[in-house]
Amino acid sequence: MTQGPRIDPPRLNEPYLLTPGPLTTSYATKEAMLRDWGSWDGDFRAMTAEMRKRLLALLGPGAEAFDCVPIQGSGSYCVEAMLGSFVPRDGKVLVLANGAYGLRAAKTMEYLGRDFHLLDKGDYLPPRGAEVSAILEADPAITHVLAIHCETSSGILNPVEEISAATYAAGRELLIDSMSAFGALGLRPWEIRYEAMVSSANKCIEGVPGFGFVIARKEALQRAAGNSHSLSLDVEAQWAHMEKTGQWRFTPPTHVVAAFLEALRQHEAEGGVAGRGARYARNRDVMVEGMRELGFETLLAERWLSPIIVTFFCPADEMFVFDRFYELMKAKGFIIYPGKLTVVESFRIGCIGQMDEHVMRQVVRAAQETLAEMGVASAAPPAAALEERAKLAA
Repeated sequence: MTQGPRIDPPRLNEPYLLTPGPLTTSYATKEAMLRDWGSWDGDFRAMTAEMRKRLLALLGPGAEAFDCVPIQGSGSYCVEAMLGSFVPRDGKVLVLANGAYGLRAAKTMEYLGRDFHLLDKGDYLPPRGAEVSAILEADPAITHVLAIHCETSSGILNPVEEISAATYAAGRELLIDSMSAFGALGLRPWEIRYEAMVSSANKCIEGVPGFGFVIARKEALQRAAGNSHSLSLDVEAQWAHMEKTGQWRFTPPTHVVAAFLEALRQHEAEGGVAGRGARYARNRDVMVEGMRELGFETLLAERWLSPIIVTFFCPADEMFVFDRFYELMKAKGFIIYPGKLTVVESFRIGCIGQMDEHVMRQVVRAAQETLAEMGVASAAPPAAALEERAKLAA
């Protein structure tokens, strides 16, 4: 495969962030934050309207049934806002967890004081449609299902299509945490039915942290009135206020919105969801191939590998110490991510942000040099890691 045009390296010489967000952003995105904006001014209201319109356009056909509601705060704020707004106080949620973010959603339900059923598949095993169907059939009290689109604690891309089919076949409603996937992986309404999804500015759109957004069916937004436990995180109230005034209810992160709007324009210029997703997939493929040639093994087989972040087992070699590996990689210009597996040692390398396949080849070379500096003779994982991976194949 031919190599594409190079993306400019960070102009401030900061290291690449090989993480699932915050991530490496373009200089133009950073530069957009240099101007001050009045939060009530007509110019900023126009920016908010353009941002909402552009985000809805990413859905493709069927977008007219939805609206976009930005919410101040990190992605977890948006997940809480979605759960607290779209689930009635007497509702019950089936939370599908196979990593840290599903478990965080369950913890959120505890704080909300609302009923839920947790399907915990452990560190990485995917929740499947048949499991969802069985749980919904056994518990008629469940009104909603929450699915994580891409669980970045392992890097798995969960099967949201079959989860959606099972949910609506049982007459329930689906909510999706697409925090680390939206913008690079499609959530097309004509293929995957859902009532609402959430994502964040500092993920695949390649903005900076400061707010997230809920994209929901207008009919679901209307039904959400009065559900919320929170003044600040009431999605329906935020939506109604924006529809009436064009303004955010409370002080918006104006500079972050300006940066995000610039990032959205770059996203469109790259070819939208398809173009962004293709670059990330190429990043993953080049990086995974190179790391495997060095002897590293991925947690996940190809079927489940997302183009967002990849989990690698730590080498069994006694000379390998992750903290030293991390620092040496950082000294070479790459900040990687610790692993979150509980059974075996691991680390993660992100594929998203202002990076391309040329950068990923540099990452592989840096890993090779780092192993040599550490005196690691083999990057092969311990037998326990391969046994763990065999569970996924089974």
